[in-house]
Amino acid sequence: MEPTRPAVSGREPVLNVPAVILALILAFVAVHVLFWMILPEREATAFLLRFAFIPARYDPAAIPSGILPGGSGADIWTFVTYAFLHADFSHLFFNSVWLLAFGSPVARRFGTQRFLVFFAATAAAGAALHLAVHPGDFVPVVGASAAISGAMAAALRFVFHGGGPLGLLRPGLDGGSYAVPAQPLRENLRDSRVLLFVAVWFGVNIVFGVGGIGVQEEGQTVAWIAHIGGFAAGLLLFPMFDPVGRD
Repeated sequence: MEPTRPAVSGREPVLNVPAVILALILAFVAVHVLFWMILPEREATAFLLRFAFIPARYDPAAIPSGILPGGSGADIWTFVTYAFLHADFSHLFFNSVWLLAFGSPVARRFGTQRFLVFFAATAAAGAALHLAVHPGDFVPVVGASAAISGAMAAALRFVFHGGGPLGLLRPGLDGGSYAVPAQPLRENLRDSRVLLFVAVWFGVNIVFGVGGIGVQEEGQTVAWIAHIGGFAAGLLLFPMFDPVGRD
């Protein structure tokens, strides 16, 4: 049986970057400019409280219901919207670089709609795990690192296979590079390259936290627990989003 192949344009975008990745980065930049440069301090604080992920929002003993802006709607949308807020320019820059590197192959394989849902799902998974580990925490969680971690995990499911894409700027890539059938997870985790990447990734997150160095000085946090939640979701949810069939 022929594997289903994702739709791939005959023309390569600039730097081999899918439009959805560029759109997300532009959204990150727009929110960053609005939050840090345009909104007055009081409105910026309200914006942060409305769109950042704050575990205390879900604990009536910590914060009475209705105190934080956004109401019941924010109880839902902040599981995703926190990913569009960044603590400073370096946080924004490095998350954008990681999204370019790891989101691009996944977006090409999934297509725009699947990738956006996948981005939201892994961001929500990261927030959910952070909430489970830090219930009642008042510190806002910001940054796209959990969703980017999900993209890293999804990329591991196919980039190392024969014929798969191995780099953002690899010359001569065609649609077939993104249509390599993925192995089952148990087989994928037997690949020494995958195991090495996972080991290094977890080590870096536990010791430093991807993108988290210095962020707490701004009164916010990018939690490594959320990164692990996004990464685990990326590994496990990959088959639900993958349009490529298996032989």
